[in-house]
Amino acid sequence: MEQAPPPFFKRGPAPVVRLFFFASLSLALAVLDARFRYADGLRSALALAAYPLQKIATAPIALAERVGGYFGRQSQLREENSELRATALAYAQDAQRFEAAAAELTQLRRLIGAAERLPVRSLPAEVLYAGRDPYSHKLFLDRGAAHGVRPGSPVADETGVVGQVTRVHPLLSEVTLLTDKDQAIPVQVVRNGLRAVAFGGGATGTLELRFMAANVEIQNGDRLVTSGIDGTYPPGLPVATVVRIERDAARTFARIVGEPAAVVDRGRYLLVLSNEAAAPPYPGEARTGRERRADKPRRGHARDADGAR
Repeated sequence: MEQAPPPFFKRGPAPVVRLFFFASLSLALAVLDARFRYADGLRSALALAAYPLQKIATAPIALAERVGGYFGRQSQLREENSELRATALAYAQDAQRFEAAAAELTQLRRLIGAAERLPVRSLPAEVLYAGRDPYSHKLFLDRGAAHGVRPGSPVADETGVVGQVTRVHPLLSEVTLLTDKDQAIPVQVVRNGLRAVAFGGGATGTLELRFMAANVEIQNGDRLVTSGIDGTYPPGLPVATVVRIERDAARTFARIVGEPAAVVDRGRYLLVLSNEAAAPPYPGEARTGRERRADKPRRGHARDADGAR
């Protein structure tokens, strides 16, 4: 009985022969493909068949790259957002400072124009702060006795009278506003020349013309200016506009309310006016100094004559 090894242990061609065979086959296929392009269709079919396997194999790597890119972009966006917010905040602050500077420049230009139109000398001043007493309307300016400010000097802005200097310190001064309940100013109606006295309305922030007859010739919209008869305020400065008139037949006087022409509680820069305008002398002071000196010897002779008698 012939004994032969099982098929599993059968020996085929030698490994060197196999290597030479497959190498020759590969070289022949490479030459044929390079010359006649026979394997293009096969290559395309194999690439199409292997594409899903490639996508499945590279899916974890692509997912990891996407996740990393997402978190990287989120972090970058947060940093950019923080930088943009800081930049926007800085720009907003610059814009606010620019608007404030532009408003101050506009007010200063108007104030300079008003100072040139005024008939008296004026001194520009800046408002430092308002008075602490809520029942009195006062402001404090950065100009005082050292700058030539005197008690009683009028204070105005580019639109009208604001108040009057009531107390002077070396480097600052106190201004009582027109709306203070203890403040009064002589005024005149532009339309008909009627004279009156305007008193501060206190907390209402208005002015009142008191002790005016019920049939007085005043109407809403009349403009009130300084009359100048007190020798303190120059004549013709805007003071207020009549906004309300209450006439009651049962009362002797009418109630006339005016709104100040100036922004008495908001302006930052004001003009302190000189109250050194030439006011007419009182009757007792009308004579010159030479005449008064000439009267002294006469009075002395008169007294000697009386003694002799």
